[in-house]
Amino acid sequence: MYSIEPIGVIESPYKEKFAVPRQPRLVPAAKSRVRLTGSANSPQAVRGLELFSHVWLLFLFDQNLEAGWKPTVRPPRLGGNERIGVFASRSTFRPNGIGMSAVEVQGISKKGDQIYLDLGSVDLVDGTPVIDIKPYIPYSDSIPTAQGGYADNEPETCSVSFSFPALAVLNKHSDTEYVKTVIEQVLAQDPRPAYKKNKPDSKEYAVNLFNLNVKFTVNENLISVTAIESF
Repeated sequence: MYSIEPIGVIESPYKEKFAVPRQPRLVPAAKSRVRLTGSANSPQAVRGLELFSHVWLLFLFDQNLEAGWKPTVRPPRLGGNERIGVFASRSTFRPNGIGMSAVEVQGISKKGDQIYLDLGSVDLVDGTPVIDIKPYIPYSDSIPTAQGGYADNEPETCSVSFSFPALAVLNKHSDTEYVKTVIEQVLAQDPRPAYKKNKPDSKEYAVNLFNLNVKFTVNENLISVTAIESF
């Protein structure tokens, strides 16, 4: 029997699974950080990490662990209909619920006795347990000739527009441009289920980002933010 103790917790703009980017760096404006915990919350544990531009984060899909897993999954990149093996995917439903992401290191900060690893764009829900951090080594981790299978190219994006009422709420935010840019980049990925794409859709959706409930509709390749509500 093995046990794993998280060494930190993710703090990100994504307050729920819906609309979390399917890969890191798809929302480059978003900022996140790891709040180190327990014995890992030590300046000695991150000594020398500032020499690296990127790290591998290993984490738990904690919200999916109780749901279990199946040998085959339906990747969004294949339209959500075609099944492939779970090990040929990055599905969040896995035998041991472990994920990994390569993310940018923007700095190491300290507030009192608390150590933070400041990061660039991540694809993780706020509160995700981090189980390990490893430096990204370009000469071994970057493989220019690698093949990406069905995900060889970056996903297409949508245009995003904001209604006047939505902009009025954003303009009251303390960091308007940053929040607006993150919302725009998140929605440009079209967070709806894959089978909804390229089909008529009159439903109004909502996603929680930062302390905001963002409502939107989709018409072909245009996503319209209809309203924004503060929590």
